[in-house]
Amino acid sequence: MGHSQAEKAQNRERILEEAAEQIRASGLESLSVGKLMAGVNLTHGGFYGHFSSRSDLIAQALERALREGEEKARASDDPDRPTSASAMVKSYLSRAHRDAPETGCAIAALLSDVGRADERCRAVMAPHIENFIAKAARVLDGESEEQAILAVSAMVGALAISRVITDPRRSDAILRAVRDAVIAMRDED
Repeated sequence: MGHSQAEKAQNRERILEEAAEQIRASGLESLSVGKLMAGVNLTHGGFYGHFSSRSDLIAQALERALREGEEKARASDDPDRPTSASAMVKSYLSRAHRDAPETGCAIAALLSDVGRADERCRAVMAPHIENFIAKAARVLDGESEEQAILAVSAMVGALAISRVITDPRRSDAILRAVRDAVIAMRDED
């Protein structure tokens, strides 16, 4: 007997949710279809009822991870107070964000992986980077696009590097240095 469309949609959502969390935590290449399906209590064979290939799953999970990160950032914004540059930078370059790659910014967590991935994955991430740059330009009160690109590049790079450094004090120093520089960039106007 077949599954209802609603049940199939729920299973697909569970697969995507788990896959998105897994790739954020461990990278695109960490995704094992067999382990993923077992983790959501579905059969490996059932995978192809939801996705055409592992590559299709990765692209869709990447989109999910990126969208969830943006939604989380929007949810933390106070609708009655515009986000200040300082608040955005301090939140992004925080210990809490650094220490939670599986729930934090998927751009920083997956940038290197996506840079080596197929064109479809790069096409999935590119508009999210553009959205981040546009948000930075707005938050930085209309700074030039070049300044927004610089700020986003510095923040994403600092977050990624701080996750590699094993000495907590050095990792904190990287976050602090870039946080201070980006905030000072805004204050120089």
